[in-house]
Amino acid sequence: MSAVEPIPEERSHHPERVRLRFEQADGATKEARVPAGTTLFDAASWTAVAIDSTCGGHGTCKKCKVRVASGSVGISAVDPRAFEPAELKAGWRLACRAEASEDVVVEVPPLLTRPKAALAGVGRHVILRPAVQKRYLELAEPTLEDQTPDLDRVLAAMDDLELRAPLELVRGLGRTLRDADWKVTAVLCDDELIEVEAGDTTARRFALAFDLGTTTVVANLLDLETGLPAAVRSMLNAQQPFGADVISRISAVMMDPAALGVLRERAHETLAELTAEVLEEGGVEPGEVYEIVVAGNVTMIQIALGIDPEPLSMAPFTIAAQTLPHAQAADFGVAVHPRAPAVLFPALGAYVGPDIVAGILATGLTLDRRTRLFIDVGTNSEIVLGSSSEALACAAPAGPAFEAAQIRCGMRAADGAIEGVKIRDGEVELTVIGDVEPVGLCGSGLVDAVAELVGAGVLDASGKFVAGSSERLGKIGEETVFRLTDDVFLSQRDVRELQFAKASIATGWTILCKDLGIRPEEISQVLLAGSFGSYLSAASAVRIGLVPKLPLTRIVSAGNVAGEGAKIAALSVQERAAAHAVLDEVEYVELSGRADFNDLFIDQLAFPA
Repeated sequence: MSAVEPIPEERSHHPERVRLRFEQADGATKEARVPAGTTLFDAASWTAVAIDSTCGGHGTCKKCKVRVASGSVGISAVDPRAFEPAELKAGWRLACRAEASEDVVVEVPPLLTRPKAALAGVGRHVILRPAVQKRYLELAEPTLEDQTPDLDRVLAAMDDLELRAPLELVRGLGRTLRDADWKVTAVLCDDELIEVEAGDTTARRFALAFDLGTTTVVANLLDLETGLPAAVRSMLNAQQPFGADVISRISAVMMDPAALGVLRERAHETLAELTAEVLEEGGVEPGEVYEIVVAGNVTMIQIALGIDPEPLSMAPFTIAAQTLPHAQAADFGVAVHPRAPAVLFPALGAYVGPDIVAGILATGLTLDRRTRLFIDVGTNSEIVLGSSSEALACAAPAGPAFEAAQIRCGMRAADGAIEGVKIRDGEVELTVIGDVEPVGLCGSGLVDAVAELVGAGVLDASGKFVAGSSERLGKIGEETVFRLTDDVFLSQRDVRELQFAKASIATGWTILCKDLGIRPEEISQVLLAGSFGSYLSAASAVRIGLVPKLPLTRIVSAGNVAGEGAKIAALSVQERAAAHAVLDEVEYVELSGRADFNDLFIDQLAFPA
């Protein structure tokens, strides 16, 4: 092979990466910089270059043929079965087995059949390539002349793979093979043979994707044959009695070490109940779920696994591990296949955790050349700013205002909660969840109310009510309030709570802009994530200064991106690699030690003119 052709170099923040150029049959060329050791198939998938495959990149269909035109890629054990010696010499390789260890140029033949695709995440097409695979085997029965051991017989039928088998599987293997008359289905998860089932069960394989939130837990049952959800359910986290936020739950453990066990049980109860519900709704047996994926913040994940969260609560805010050791579904109390693994996301820091990495994966923030701002709005608001060239992340302690926990008339987003407010010619128009009589104010209603009052001149730039500006202004005790209804009001203290929360977030993205050397108006898109972000009005967010002053079309709701990221990881092993690459692509910025934080925070308290 010739030396690699020169590819224009950019200043790289990731020297451990290699640059790939894909030259497609239609003349289009795409380039990617990926971690060394990434297969050409995975790199092509990340770069939206379609390479033919029917096995999903597991090296069995031998259709993902590409030619390495420049650079060097080794010959895998499977390549000689797919190509003649002259083709191998000419650079032909199976993309799913070709690992790039240096810069290469790859010629991609015309696509013969379009690969299966699942639409998941926020506007992202994901190549359907789950870790869970099935192989139907018809094995020869042992004889005196052929005394091959049972496990060796099964593995020999899949000699294109290097598999390991746990002892638990071997215990029942002999009986399964003989009862099934040697016609069985092997269930593979990555490089492990986790089950051998009687008959042909290749059409049935499922996974569970969880978003283990502090407040709400969501479960998605996914059909791995189609990539489509079979069922979805959500419920409040049963840990709620220990407090509404992670700090209160960590405090519970600090005050009583036995609370860790109780909190872990509550998490397991929640996950188990949701599992039972989605399995019943989807008509799926527990043993047909061969893998689970769990996204959540660091505190929720550590508590669910029984790891002491106390070091997360005090400087220097230490996490147990950026990438936790291998876990099983049973470690989360989820009763599915007994050998089902639990896939976890890495963490950038104590308060920019696996749920944010899942969100980055879902939004494709580090794959996009545009500079985008991602904000997961909540008690602890996580912020990521950047693009495929460079990205920064931080956590902004916004407090409970967005959850309406410390608001005088605050409540959860449930029936009776005011979620939208408009003031037209002095008249107040309310949008109430459930179309019932309003009984309180949820987070999105709070932001709307303050934004509308600023716009109407009832609140000045400092956040103080303007005396005589509205007939709805009054007093409760010594405090000025604005009455939305006879029973629901907004107090001066409520406004201050929101100001502190929005100032914390605005300071966060201001610092990230400063560190990246860009102006806020250069941001191409703002993604508002999380349950609260889904219902937040873009116009109100701009009016109070929560997000940069940009055209409203640039501000979008990203929805439950943590859950979407978990689904993507269940559907695609190459996307899992992308999730772990986030640790190299995104730099964590600790705000608590910044000398400029306080001054910038004070500047952000006022509402924009």
